[in-house]
Amino acid sequence: MRAQTTRGKRRVVKNMLEKVEEFNMEKVIQEFETLTKDAGRVQRETLKRILEDNASAEYLQNLGLNGRTDPESFKACVPLVTHKELEPYIHRIIDGDTSSILTGKPITTMSLSSGTTQGKPKYLPWNDELFETTMQIYQTSFAYRNREFPIKNGKALSFIYSSKQFKTKGGVAAGTATTNVFRNSRYKREMKALQSQCCSPDEVIFGPDFFQSLYCHLLCGLIFHEEVQLVSSVFAHSIVHAFRTFEQVWEELCTDIKQGVLSSRITVPSIRAVMSKLLKPNPELANLIHAKCVGLSNWYGLIPELFPNAKYVYGIMTGSMEPYLKKMRHYAGELPLLTADYGSSEGWIAANVNPRLAPEFATYAVLPQIGYFEFIPLTQLENNDASSSFLSIDLNPVGLSEVKVGEEYEIVITNPAGTLTTASTLFLLNFLPIPLMKTH
Repeated sequence: MRAQTTRGKRRVVKNMLEKVEEFNMEKVIQEFETLTKDAGRVQRETLKRILEDNASAEYLQNLGLNGRTDPESFKACVPLVTHKELEPYIHRIIDGDTSSILTGKPITTMSLSSGTTQGKPKYLPWNDELFETTMQIYQTSFAYRNREFPIKNGKALSFIYSSKQFKTKGGVAAGTATTNVFRNSRYKREMKALQSQCCSPDEVIFGPDFFQSLYCHLLCGLIFHEEVQLVSSVFAHSIVHAFRTFEQVWEELCTDIKQGVLSSRITVPSIRAVMSKLLKPNPELANLIHAKCVGLSNWYGLIPELFPNAKYVYGIMTGSMEPYLKKMRHYAGELPLLTADYGSSEGWIAANVNPRLAPEFATYAVLPQIGYFEFIPLTQLENNDASSSFLSIDLNPVGLSEVKVGEEYEIVITNPAGTLTTASTLFLLNFLPIPLMKTH
């Protein structure tokens, strides 16, 4: 009887986990559209939540809000600042100060920006709330993407890499934003729910040697070539680099698959051990890949040739990634290129809800519940030195529901990690019924 009860409990737990992993595409879209139709109210509630959660933070305490959470008081008391003005607070956190400095809860993790300031990456606070906003962006864009290009029960050939986190001298964990996302214990489960589970094992993703991880990503993609339903990376240049590398090593990959023995170039023990378990002799697959490769003209259409069930290629393809589009289209052939969402090192901003638009014409819809957003009309910045601090400029940013069609703006983010900063320029295209913006 006791054994039957235990099995029953296990069955219940399993069913609960399965329910957690279910993804309701239409529900996500409906909730998003409901929120964006009432963006003004949602923004006020989001700001209220951020200010209440961080009311005990030293930074806010010194600004005289005194518990007020409305946008008017926020604008009157809290100055527009850039990372430079926040650096003294951030350095205290890095050096081990565990008091409530920028946020109500102590910051235990930092992200390193992809860009640099005076030649050095910026440290940016990271917390669980930012992981939540990342998942909300992923879920929203996936829902719209999957409505147009449905995938089911497949795998993603994802060229993703996670560098090691390190400890600052004050004991704070630090790593790139993607590292902090990938290393979150929930990430893998969330990606499985979004049917975007990477076909490569964790040892490859978290490997210490970039080239060895890339080689094994390619090998895993070939092993699971019929199951791959999308090819992706964070940035377009990573996809281009991966297939340029494939042009150089494809024969070696075929040999690995044919013999079932991993190349001697893979020397990291953890990667070698896990890949050796995946790799079995498969001369038929090796011959198939060889025939496909020699049959291509200058590698045009390589991706659909290798992965016949792939529906699209996905990654950030706008801004500084646009120069890679020509080569991406060469490898993708007739496969659609879908650009990913819009964000900055400081946090996510908007989702691509029109995935059928070519990357050059992509528009983005701001998620009003993931942060508080203000927009500075570029006309207010035109006559000021680019190096000027916001503190020395009289600016009047407008809210998300106050932007005007045809205007250009610089965006300011207040996120759950207490970061206020500017991102890149946005151009408001239309407002039907939600503001759709294009980056410059």
